[in-house]
Amino acid sequence: MRGVVLPEREERTLWIDGGRLRTDAAPGTEAELVVDGGFLLPGLVDVHTHPGTESVDSPFDDSVLRKHLLEHRDAGVLLVRTPGTAARMPGWVDDDEDLPRVRSAGRWLATPGRFFPGFGRDIGEEELPAAAVEEASASSGWCKVVGDWRWDEPAVPLDVLTAAVAAVHAEGGRVAVHCQTAEGARNAVLAGADSLEHGMHLDPGLLDRMAAQGTALVPTLGVFGAKADVIRAGERSPYRDDFVAGWEGLLTNVRSAYEAGVTVLAGTDSFPCGTVAAESSWLARAGLPAEAALGAASWTARRWLGLPGLTDGAPADLVAYDTDPALDPRALAHPSRIVLRGRVVR
Repeated sequence: MRGVVLPEREERTLWIDGGRLRTDAAPGTEAELVVDGGFLLPGLVDVHTHPGTESVDSPFDDSVLRKHLLEHRDAGVLLVRTPGTAARMPGWVDDDEDLPRVRSAGRWLATPGRFFPGFGRDIGEEELPAAAVEEASASSGWCKVVGDWRWDEPAVPLDVLTAAVAAVHAEGGRVAVHCQTAEGARNAVLAGADSLEHGMHLDPGLLDRMAAQGTALVPTLGVFGAKADVIRAGERSPYRDDFVAGWEGLLTNVRSAYEAGVTVLAGTDSFPCGTVAAESSWLARAGLPAEAALGAASWTARRWLGLPGLTDGAPADLVAYDTDPALDPRALAHPSRIVLRGRVVR
């Protein structure tokens, strides 16, 4: 594969050998040229997606899970993080070479009144630390805590959430926290969570602390933006006013978070799967520089999840484009080549 490698913007030739990338080949090596020119990116990443079911009324289903993961793959999304699902990720997912790599956070952990009843793992507050360790240990090292729920109800208490984060960290795991209220976002940051999912009503005064302790922000802008105009045009109500204030603050915070040194990442939290290119565009609209918005759905996200970019010995997961997706964001949704685990899948 020959092309301009991003983010370095260097022209390179890459070889694929046994599912790995090589920056050099032995003399006399025979190879098939699959890309000649254009732009090469590490495989795209969606760090907030829930494959396997599309509604709280639908049970988790293996066939739906595979369909969703293939939708991701066919859009060039070759790595996903699933921060909460209705069931633990089945073992066959990691064995299926046709599917993207998956980093699972196990089942949603929901304390009383803070999630759809029965859709996640319902537990008491006193059970949260132990349950968080169990889900992280049974998945890819991640767990997901529903840190708040309704706009007018209290979040998980800070001491409870802090204990859960500390317990998971002690086992080498990481914690994602759903937060859409000011209290929920504050508690997630002060507890030392590894990622804030959504982050509505986040106090910008906490951004420096997030940067210092390595807490990432996954704002899932697209899922809120899709309904923002309708809600804003609706009748005044406490919920409507809370949503509008949270949405407008979230847009401002995305740029401020980036400028403060917080890792901002692309996650869709919506269906159909495979739309992370649109989320990257939302990040750019919120004020991220074009390459930062692109990296949030590619190399930055891969590094955050522990995988390298297009370096020697890295997994051969990459996407190719005829035009520069940093200059033309619309191109990101239309890769000309997709290579997963060293195989050309498109």
